Amino acid sequence: MSRSATIERKTKETEIAVALDLDGVRDVCVETGLPFFDHMLNACACHGGFGLTLTAHGDLEIDAHHTMEDVGLALGQALKNALGDKRGITRFGNALIPMDEALARVVLDLSGRPHLSWRAAFPETLAGGISCRLFREFFQALVNTGGLTVHVDLLAAEESHHGLEAIFKAFGRALAQAVAVSDRPGAVPSTKGVLE
Repeated sequence: MSRSATIERKTKETEIAVALDLDGVRDVCVETGLPFFDHMLNACACHGGFGLTLTAHGDLEIDAHHTMEDVGLALGQALKNALGDKRGITRFGNALIPMDEALARVVLDLSGRPHLSWRAAFPETLAGGISCRLFREFFQALVNTGGLTVHVDLLAAEESHHGLEAIFKAFGRALAQAVAVSDRPGAVPSTKGVLE
C-alpha cells in the first residue's frame, strides 16, 4: 500500500497544498513563489526519492517568513499522515553530504517527539535573496508537526547556497533511510510499542 498524504492549509497569510508520496510516483513539482526555496525542496525530494507536489501562495510582499514556516508545517503534517502508525519503518536515518566545499550532516529519528538541533553558521546572511535564518524556521515548523527529532550540522561552507543545498540533500537522504521498510515489516520500531 502506498504511503501518501495530501494536506491543504489556508490562513490569512498563506495558502498551501501538499501531496507527498513516499512509495509511488516520484515526480517533483514545487512552486512557492521563492525560486531558491523551490530549488532546495526539489533537491530534498529528488535525493530522498519521494514524490512531492507543493504549491504555496503567501504574503511575499511582506517577506518570506510566513510562506516558509507554513510550508514546513504543511509538509510535516503530510509526512506524519503518510507514515500512519509507523509500523514497519526503519525509524532512524543519517546522511553526510558534500556540495563542493560545503559539508552537511543530518541525523534524524521519526520518534514522534519534535526536536530540532540546528548547528549551522552561514558565511552570508542571504541565499537566493532569502534570510538564511528562515531555513531554520522552515525545519522547526516541519519538526513540530511531523514529530521528528532532527540534528543538523553544517560542518563546512564557504558559500551559503552550497551550505543550504548540502543540508537539504542530507535531510532528503536521511529521511529516505528512516522511512524505508525494515526487515520487520509488521513491527513498530520502539520498545514502547508506539511512536507518537
